[in-house]
Amino acid sequence: MTDTPLTWLYAPGDRPAVVAKALACGADVVVIDLEDAVAPDRKAYARAATAELLHDPQPVPVHVRVNAPGGPWGEADLAAVVPAPGLSGLRLPKVSSPAEVVRVARRAVSAHGGALPLYALLESALGIERAHAVATAHPSLRGIAIGEADLRADLGLQGDAGLDWSRSRVVVAARAAGLAPPTQSVHPDIRDLEGLLASCAHGRALGFLGRAAIHPRQLPVIERAYLPGEEEIERAEAIVKAAAAERGAQALPDGRFVDAAAVAEARRTLSLARRT
Repeated sequence: MTDTPLTWLYAPGDRPAVVAKALACGADVVVIDLEDAVAPDRKAYARAATAELLHDPQPVPVHVRVNAPGGPWGEADLAAVVPAPGLSGLRLPKVSSPAEVVRVARRAVSAHGGALPLYALLESALGIERAHAVATAHPSLRGIAIGEADLRADLGLQGDAGLDWSRSRVVVAARAAGLAPPTQSVHPDIRDLEGLLASCAHGRALGFLGRAAIHPRQLPVIERAYLPGEEEIERAEAIVKAAAAERGAQALPDGRFVDAAAVAEARRTLSLARRT
């Protein structure tokens, strides 16, 4: 896997054939979902099927979104999948306090003996308010993100614009905690690829990096939106070259002002273009 994953493809844990297809479709990370995508009467089957699959190493990193650890299925999910050699990380839903992360981290030791990477999903007003506290809860926590469907319902929002404040809050919290930029929540209409592209562009402008997906056809659109284009790469290269030739702030021939912040941003652009 690239060190900078951009696509995180969800697949329902109670449909092993769908999971198998997801593993072969080019996503940077596959997320097997034991939570919202699985009906209550299918939870036990999904858990057993996922544990069986992850008994062996997988061709791409596989994370599992368990059910909420404090709920009726979460503890059984953790007991089944945490020891699996093929598990690369856990996604924790509906996190609203640091203590929830700590409780899982204490028992989330991989089959290889190391701490499993954890990713917290903030899906309520309380979770958003505690974003930085959650982001700094434990060294095993590698990222935070928003579960937008649940958050929208919790806040009683109509439409998309009302989520932007919460999105920015989570981006800032992740940065302040030293975590990678958050990934965007899923775009629920798998046929609306133009809408997905526009939404990804908006998310990138807000500071997100990459996106969760629910269908393979969304993957190339997400990559296209988040990878720098040729003109963006050329501008970044010009800035880095100018900074190497002359120290201090300066103006390029096209009028752009170059200072330390501009150089840092240009280097981030080039690093993303190389996916390193």
